Amino acid sequence: LRVGGKKLAVITLLLDALKGTVPVLVAKQFDMDYAVLAALGALTGHLFPVWLKFKGGKGVATSIGVLLALWWQIGAAIICLWLLTAVITKYSSASALTAFALSPVFAALLTDGNFQIVAITFIIAVIVWIKHHENIRRLIKGTESKINLGGQKST
Repeated sequence: LRVGGKKLAVITLLLDALKGTVPVLVAKQFDMDYAVLAALGALTGHLFPVWLKFKGGKGVATSIGVLLALWWQIGAAIICLWLLTAVITKYSSASALTAFALSPVFAALLTDGNFQIVAITFIIAVIVWIKHHENIRRLIKGTESKINLGGQKST
């Protein structure tokens, strides 16, 4: 968003989400165990791409795509909580951290405690939190950048 503007940000968000959604949906046609493996593979490939010397993104959009494909209600709950938190705090990182911290709770409630889905959601949440370690430091210091959700100028 900061580098390429809103259009490029939306395209990147959608493509990153599709990176997680497509392989999981294909694998899910065969077996849920394969879907979970595809989810881990897609996320790992996004976080540690060989062509970028293993320095990838933070995994938020790809994780949302994965969770939408595994159990769409969990993905939808994460998106809603991210949006609500972003409107309140104006911090994308805090929104992602909040949504993923609660994602295993959503998984437990929405799947009637399906261990496999709760476990993969927990693993994804831990990964997202680890990848946000620098953002967490900036949030604590008060130096994290805010996002502009409307026409007003953010600081």
